[in-house]
Amino acid sequence: MRIGVMIGGDGRELGLDDVIGIAKQVEAAGLDDVWMANIFSFDAVSTLGFIGRETTRIGLGTAVTPTYPRHPTALAQQALTTAAASDNRFTLGVGLSHKLVIEDMLGLSYAQPAVHMREYLNVLMPLTRGETASFQGEHYRVANIAIDVPGADRLPVVVAALGPVMLKIAGELADGTNTWMVGPKTMESHIIKRLSAAASAAGRADPLVVGGFPIILTNKPDEARRKIAESLTIYGQLPSYRAMLDREGVSGPADIAIAGDENLLRGELKRLEDMGVSHFNAAISAVEDGAWDRTLEFLSSMK
Repeated sequence: MRIGVMIGGDGRELGLDDVIGIAKQVEAAGLDDVWMANIFSFDAVSTLGFIGRETTRIGLGTAVTPTYPRHPTALAQQALTTAAASDNRFTLGVGLSHKLVIEDMLGLSYAQPAVHMREYLNVLMPLTRGETASFQGEHYRVANIAIDVPGADRLPVVVAALGPVMLKIAGELADGTNTWMVGPKTMESHIIKRLSAAASAAGRADPLVVGGFPIILTNKPDEARRKIAESLTIYGQLPSYRAMLDREGVSGPADIAIAGDENLLRGELKRLEDMGVSHFNAAISAVEDGAWDRTLEFLSSMK
């Protein structure tokens, strides 16, 4: 299992130089990947291209870039450029985002999210393989489009898929999934099971499974969880994440956080690896002094 770190979302105010510096720190620690969300700050695909020019080995990925605001041909062009800038260390993570953002804030229709994603991938995926895209659908209609980015090889694409329909689409059309707010029981019995079945039925390779989890090395786990609950409140309220927490049988995001000593953290990571998580994405919860650095040091010891 590859081990990576989520950049951002830990309460720190980060400039562009800070973001690049964290990626260098994670690479120096010997970890495998850095991931970035694309919310309302730096554009994640572009920023990872900058990081790719400042690092030499570490994998780069978005967790995730929303599909609705960008035409799939535009996102493919940008992503392939970042792949070329990083010696093909880039994985494009895409997702629907949420009705709150897409419809209420951006004014776009969120009426048919699964149809939208299936059509989006039917345009995006051929372009990421260096093929010509032609597709006539309800939402997207393209004819004979090809994108030639010198230096860019085949680009892996993972989809933020949580529900049964989206997991089927991801397994059939993309290279895997990228999850958040999914507990270990749900990861094994729902996410991996459904995704793998869809990929197998479509004759595709075993899918990538990127599991994002809040994590902190601490000797005060109860206090840490209380602070995590405060910082991640919104994720327990968004419908798609709430459904995953309910499926897990927990009350909120703090209940799926990996919080405790070295033995607990080591056991939980081994549990995820054994069930088939291919990429662990550590959202380090910096809710205590020194928590970020010591958790990073622990993760480094796992490599």
